Amino acid sequence: MKVHVATYGCSANQASSETMMGTIQEMGHELVDKQHAEVVVLNTCTVKATTEQKILHEINRLGKNGMKLIVAGCMPQVQLNDILQNNPAAHILGVNSISRIGEILDFIENCSREEFPGDPAERFEIITSDPSGFLNTCRIRLNPNIHICQISQGCNYGCAYCIVREARGQLISFDPELIVEDIRTAVSEGCGEIWLTSQDDGQYGMDIGVRLPELLEMINSIPGNFMVRVGMMNPFSMLPILDDIIKAFGNDKVYKLLHLPIQSASEDVVKRMDRFYSMSDVDDIISRFRTAFPDLTLFTDIIVGFPGETESDFDKSVEWVQKYKPAKVNISRYTPRPHTKALEYRNIDSRIVAKRSNELHRVCQIVKLGSKEPTIGWQGEVFVSKTAKVKGVMARTASYKPVVIQECELSPGQWCKVKITDTTPGYFLGRIVE
Repeated sequence: MKVHVATYGCSANQASSETMMGTIQEMGHELVDKQHAEVVVLNTCTVKATTEQKILHEINRLGKNGMKLIVAGCMPQVQLNDILQNNPAAHILGVNSISRIGEILDFIENCSREEFPGDPAERFEIITSDPSGFLNTCRIRLNPNIHICQISQGCNYGCAYCIVREARGQLISFDPELIVEDIRTAVSEGCGEIWLTSQDDGQYGMDIGVRLPELLEMINSIPGNFMVRVGMMNPFSMLPILDDIIKAFGNDKVYKLLHLPIQSASEDVVKRMDRFYSMSDVDDIISRFRTAFPDLTLFTDIIVGFPGETESDFDKSVEWVQKYKPAKVNISRYTPRPHTKALEYRNIDSRIVAKRSNELHRVCQIVKLGSKEPTIGWQGEVFVSKTAKVKGVMARTASYKPVVIQECELSPGQWCKVKITDTTPGYFLGRIVE
């Protein structure tokens, strides 16, 4: 059969899609674009209402067109009724069950071969509570040089706005030895960049006793030429391991990138969000990381318009961005999600939320461009990450700063020395120097 896999959401979802595509191809099916597919797999995300509505529209459209459809990812776990209302014939693959996609494909193929097929709305559904098939599997990587390794499933916290905890369940950390084996294989297959992903990397090992710093030390000891990107870590999960994680980041194989979502710089809003830290905790984490790694790259996430957010609360987030100058801010307009505590809260007028979002975007652009100017003229070693979208290659500094080298014949996984000559809103421009 001809199968198309469409992916929405986070890097963990991307890793799941790569694994499913590996299984699909291993079974002898053909991976194709959407226009030529006989079966479509939608690997879904439900973090934002806008994404949810976009996916439900596609589920409905594919059903009306008679397309055989498998819905995977987070939505089947928490919005199964919404899926089936839009497409009663949709086959369902839960977020923990990616290794069993072959069972659904076999079911679809066998039904199509029957001389007298049954009810066309008959469907196959697999939803399990225990995650399996995330490590040491055949996969088709969207970028051959980048291996996305999911290190855990679920979360032990319950932020008031977050539906992901409901979809993915309590924290289950994967065996560190299996993680190391997975990464060792990826490096042997030529991957030069390893992304550690989960709902919150900082929580890794809370349930098994081997925490993230220890896991990083095990990964860093793997022979080979590769770099490690540690994914998002919440402040509340970092505080207990702060000394050890800073030490582990000191290894040359670890990008000096800190993705620390604050969601709001207002203590009052953070408290209503049920996030267990203070802004002084955030300041301590960033200050200690920047002391250890002066060229640190900082990413963060901010939700605008959470219920009860005042103009003063919003101003604190703007001031925080201006003070700490993160290289990247993922800005989300708050939307209520089912199964969350905040669903019961009174929402702010959407026009106010839009105005604040636009203002924060404007400030972030100014901050980002202003912070980049001093880097022009810098010379140093960079690691070639992937082929650039337009021309040349995309490389990364040790602190994960993106540098596009337009005149370059190097391959991903190689190092070279560059001089940064200019900047754009999204990346730096560089040329190779001897």
